[in-house]
Amino acid sequence: MISLFFYTTSGCHLCDDAEALLKVLGQHPQLANEFQYQSVEISDSDQLIELYGTRIPVLATHTDRELGWPFSQEELGQWLLDRIDEH
Repeated sequence: MISLFFYTTSGCHLCDDAEALLKVLGQHPQLANEFQYQSVEISDSDQLIELYGTRIPVLATHTDRELGWPFSQEELGQWLLDRIDEH
C-alpha cells in the first residue's frame, strides 16, 4: 500500500472535486486497498502556502512524485497505478 499526501485547503472547490475522484478510485477493483491518503491543510504553514498555494489540489508521494490539478479520473488512476508499480 502506498501513502499519499493530499495538499488542500478549506473552501477549495477544486480540492473537493479531486477528493471525490480519489474516493471513486478507492473503490476501483485494481486500486482498492492499494493506496491511502492524508489531507494536508496548506494554510497551516507559510512554506506549504508558498509551494502549493496556486497549485492545489496536489497529490504527492514520500518520494516527491506529484500530480497537480487539473487531472481527470483516468489521469489520476494511471498516476496511482504507476506509483503502485514503483512501490
